[in-house]
Amino acid sequence: MPSKEVIGEAFRREVSMYPEIIIRELIPNALIHQDFRISGSGPMLEIFKDRIEIFNLGRPLVDTERFIDSPPRSRNEDLAALMRRINICEERGSGIDKVVAATEQAFLPAPEFEITGENFKVVLCARKAFKDYSSQEKEQICYQHCVLKHVNRKPMTNATLRERFGIEAKNSSQISRIIKDALSKKLIKLYDPEAGPRLRRYIPYWA
Repeated sequence: MPSKEVIGEAFRREVSMYPEIIIRELIPNALIHQDFRISGSGPMLEIFKDRIEIFNLGRPLVDTERFIDSPPRSRNEDLAALMRRINICEERGSGIDKVVAATEQAFLPAPEFEITGENFKVVLCARKAFKDYSSQEKEQICYQHCVLKHVNRKPMTNATLRERFGIEAKNSSQISRIIKDALSKKLIKLYDPEAGPRLRRYIPYWA
């Protein structure tokens, strides 16, 4: 896996660019949810310098925007049960929740879920500076952060999103612009439309 060198007080050590739990969740997920009725290919993992792509055959059974909060639904129940028995997965539908939470802790871009025809791909990008994010990437981080907060019974605020991006409080106006864009795209909505600017909290558009 791509890694970087970290120099401690006395020793150097290699640290993976992607938390192990992300890979441990997404690869079994690709195996479990592949559509065996489609021939000619199979699950594939590609590692690039700045990203990882995990591909499998078969359209997801759940809307990609609802991956984080949806109940478990497996295309191959026997395979999912086997994975659970050998402690590779939990069969609870919480894998994507863990992936998104791990990307937040590592300050990585939001995982991208792409559907092309009958194919499904997850793209994990390496960590980048805030200034290098596109508007779409910022909005997607905002949305996934909002959903993750919601499933944990906590609304998103400017402060929580600022912490997600690793932005200092003095630059909160940058986060306000992202929230404004996400509101205009109807990715999120106000928890209480009557609340003042400093008390505003946000939930996913479907909540």
